[in-house]
Amino acid sequence: MFVFELKTIPFQKMSETINYRYPSNNRFGERPATQFVGVGEEKITLSGVLYPEVTGGRVSLELYKRQADFGIAWPLINGSGILLGFYVNESIQTDREEFFNDGTPRKIEFTFSLKKVDPPEVIPGADIIKLL
Repeated sequence: MFVFELKTIPFQKMSETINYRYPSNNRFGERPATQFVGVGEEKITLSGVLYPEVTGGRVSLELYKRQADFGIAWPLINGSGILLGFYVNESIQTDREEFFNDGTPRKIEFTFSLKKVDPPEVIPGADIIKLL
């Protein structure tokens, strides 16, 4: 499990998007009829800036990428200890700039796109967690 903190990858911004599904059916002379069929995709975007001299850097990003490579749903827990759900990593974007003479970046901007998924079935008490 990856812990976001000052010495690893402290994010400065968290954005959440929740989609709701309303398929429609065309009707003659009327607006299309719509029906709510449930919650759609839920996504969280974490973004921020790393200054490797002060915060985490390349090593922390590599560890995070390696975890994402497994394709496993991981729990996302906020700083208060509240479980936000289980998420998979859809994309990782990094921008490096302000380089030292050896090519090491002084500044790394990052954006992680996470998608909420059902909890893994092997977790005890998963039925309770599905309420999230």
